[in-house]
Amino acid sequence: MQPGRRPQSVLFACGLNSIRSPMAMGLFRHLFGKSMYTGSAGVKPGEQDAFAIAVMDEIGLDISKHKPQTFEQLEDWEGLNFDLIVTLSPEAHHKALELTRMLAAEVEYWPTPDPSDIGETRGQKLDAYRTVRDQLMDKIRARFGGTARVGD
Repeated sequence: MQPGRRPQSVLFACGLNSIRSPMAMGLFRHLFGKSMYTGSAGVKPGEQDAFAIAVMDEIGLDISKHKPQTFEQLEDWEGLNFDLIVTLSPEAHHKALELTRMLAAEVEYWPTPDPSDIGETRGQKLDAYRTVRDQLMDKIRARFGGTARVGD
């Protein structure tokens, strides 16, 4: 991909595909609709995360139907035909770099903390998830441009 050129397809990846990567995918789809294809995957199988669903719902985005999947499951179901893989955790970054031996995809690492490890009360946990959500939105806008589509 040429510098400054937008990819046609983006994969967001993290450890379990239950918090960071589904949030990033939801935010990306909200900003760009179908103008760019996006997906998400994890290194290991995960479970849906109620806090991630809740903080996305706060801004009007529903990720409750997301089913966590691994890189291997995604490859089996859809293929790994992405121009860009954005990794959000160290283990996902290593996995993506391994995959680029066989794929012609660029990889960008956006270190993003796992909010499930932060806070003890429900309020503290929700604040941690909101912080990650907002950081992901800022990174997506900075990297790809764009603002929310009218009517969403």
